[in-house]
Amino acid sequence: MVPFVARPPGAPPAISAQRVDRGVDYGPLEGVMSEPHVTDVFVNGPRQLWVDRGDGLVRHPFTLDEPELRELATRLVWAGGRHIDEASPTVDARLPGGVRVHAVLPPISPAGTLLSIRVPSPHPLTLADLEARGFFGEVALERVRALVAARTNLLITGASGSGKTTLLSALLGSAPDGERIVAIEDVAELRPGHPHFVCLEARQANLEGAGGLGLARLLRESLRMRPDRLVLGECRGEEIRELLSALNTGHDGGAGTLHANSLADVPARLEALGALAGLDPWAIARQAVSAIGAVLHIERAGGMRWLAGIARFALDGAGRLTVVP
Repeated sequence: MVPFVARPPGAPPAISAQRVDRGVDYGPLEGVMSEPHVTDVFVNGPRQLWVDRGDGLVRHPFTLDEPELRELATRLVWAGGRHIDEASPTVDARLPGGVRVHAVLPPISPAGTLLSIRVPSPHPLTLADLEARGFFGEVALERVRALVAARTNLLITGASGSGKTTLLSALLGSAPDGERIVAIEDVAELRPGHPHFVCLEARQANLEGAGGLGLARLLRESLRMRPDRLVLGECRGEEIRELLSALNTGHDGGAGTLHANSLADVPARLEALGALAGLDPWAIARQAVSAIGAVLHIERAGGMRWLAGIARFALDGAGRLTVVP
């Protein structure tokens, strides 16, 4: 197996101005945000900057003190159309160009202002691109293509930063051009190379607590948009009930992602989400077995990512959810 890395080993961190939208002022982060292979940027408080170019986190020199760092966080969040202050000290925002920013202010973060920035690839990766980088070293690409062609409902699992969104985008990009894909995301990240792709993005409530639109509501709205493929960017709460219900009522070819460290952990993660939606373990098990045709699990180690296995859901002897190869 040759695991996927974001760039070939030893490749120089060349600068590409196309990575940074010129309408956003990244301040002292401008340099790393412009590098073509950067996937994540983390600021862990004053004078602490870490950068991931696909082969592991590396610390960089960084001189901002807390007042300047807080001002930078406020500016970036504002550029994404959201606000952050003592009353709302944590926020997700999507910047022009698809960059995702998560910010946390003190005292929620005792060490100082935190920034977690996810930088999308300037060009969507295809399944062929991932194969060329060794992503399918343990699972044949043709097996994955067959699942898409058969309109199998898919759940993509893996740890944070393992490449779930990258794989999902590539899978959607391989769907026939005539199919309408409707995606629901908390913060829009999916960028499949597909001509008929639309996305609904959740909205935070305003300072008065009004106007919020959550994923569960958007999933219900999306069913009125006649999707050929219905996609939930990330399953992390009560919206799992709406997704499984939709996939169980004729919406084939759908997909979603779920944080899980291993295939064996997936049933417990789904049971936990089901509890948030008022479903007991037996109800979520029956729904998942019926709705999800295949689970694709991604592993990440040492800065490398690869598709580690494909499984399906089944019921164990007690009627609880389990996974089998």
